[in-house]
Amino acid sequence: MNDDPASTSSSASSSGPSAADSVYTGKAAPDAATDRGWLLGHFKDPADPRHSKDVEIKWGVHPKGEERAQWVRGEERTALQVLISGRFRLEFPGRTVVLAEQGDYVVWGRGVDHSWYAEEDAVVLTVRWPSVPGYRADGPDGPPNGPSEE
Repeated sequence: MNDDPASTSSSASSSGPSAADSVYTGKAAPDAATDRGWLLGHFKDPADPRHSKDVEIKWGVHPKGEERAQWVRGEERTALQVLISGRFRLEFPGRTVVLAEQGDYVVWGRGVDHSWYAEEDAVVLTVRWPSVPGYRADGPDGPPNGPSEE
């Protein structure tokens, strides 16, 4: 008998919610592609286990040279960003932070303006709280076109 809980769970390759137990399994990259990278937050259907009023989670895939040239100003949430791969630079008032090694992270609080630049092809995991309905920053290339931006 195998007592490993992972052996009794379904594979992450079979995406989608399970009505019986409110469990959702998926793969970050394809799931993220449907909502500008956002995997979890207020913008998901309330019946979806990924719906949350408390937190937002993003799987951000950024090609080398992609940037948020226009600063996010008046941010209403606290954020944590973790580097999964690549090299990613964040600009804050009076400070530059470079995430260069897997697992490097930065946390910034409410009201902290910021922008970013992918120094190499990069994947970052962003967690923001709370999830604020109706709030979103413009995308890197202009007006909003999805749930929210880092």
